[in-house]
Amino acid sequence: MHTTTDPSTVLLAGDILTWATTKTNQIGTLVKLVAGVLVVVAIIGAYWRTKSWVATAVAFLLGALVLWGIANMPSLQGKVGSEINDTGGAKAIHLVVPPVTEPAVGDGPVL
Repeated sequence: MHTTTDPSTVLLAGDILTWATTKTNQIGTLVKLVAGVLVVVAIIGAYWRTKSWVATAVAFLLGALVLWGIANMPSLQGKVGSEINDTGGAKAIHLVVPPVTEPAVGDGPVL
């Protein structure tokens, strides 16, 4: 069995965490790059199919919205969770309705 590291060296957990963080950041950058390329292809495709500047502008705006959402995913996740869990300090409104009693026969019309 062939090892790529020297058996006398010690690999610390900090080194592994640094490596994992670096790889996670690289994957995030790759996802953003691929999404950007796909948005550009979609914009070109929208113009190619329709030959309309309005459709191209709408494709551009939707693509920009998607890229913004991908870039701001951590803050969007926090906002959604906080709005779901937030009670907002609003009080519930309770309405008390008195019971309706039926009039006795011969009492006349009820106003």
